Amino acid sequence: MKKNNKIKKSVSMLAFLFVCSDELDIQQSYPFKVETMPVPKDIVRGQTVEIRCELKAEGKFDGTIYTIRYFQHDGKGSLRMENGTVFQPNDRYLLENEKFRLYYTSASTETQTLTVVVEDNFGKSYEMEFSFNDTDEEEEFARSANKLGSV
Repeated sequence: MKKNNKIKKSVSMLAFLFVCSDELDIQQSYPFKVETMPVPKDIVRGQTVEIRCELKAEGKFDGTIYTIRYFQHDGKGSLRMENGTVFQPNDRYLLENEKFRLYYTSASTETQTLTVVVEDNFGKSYEMEFSFNDTDEEEEFARSANKLGSV
């Protein structure tokens, strides 16, 4: 019996050695998402909205680099980072921190839609859609006054 156990252990060890490779498989790319605080839906021309973001990856790898870019689908406006960098549509910018703030400033009186994309250097990406409705301040004031008058 003892001899059979030694043989089984030896065969198991040999099989293990043949199955194992000399190369280690190190995961470099991890799935990630970007969480945001609630963002106002209504905006007027010239108003700036703060978008607080936090990048959350399922793992960490020292060589991971994240970039950010945006597309403006409808309306007109500008997007900038908290450090003052004003984005040009579809240009990539280095994302230096996992927590960051974006500032969108409306430049039109129509609905505005934009997509912000965060990408890593391994080809993974995460998209965020933002849509803002223009609210005319005078129109908003008139609605408020009508509500008060009807009470």
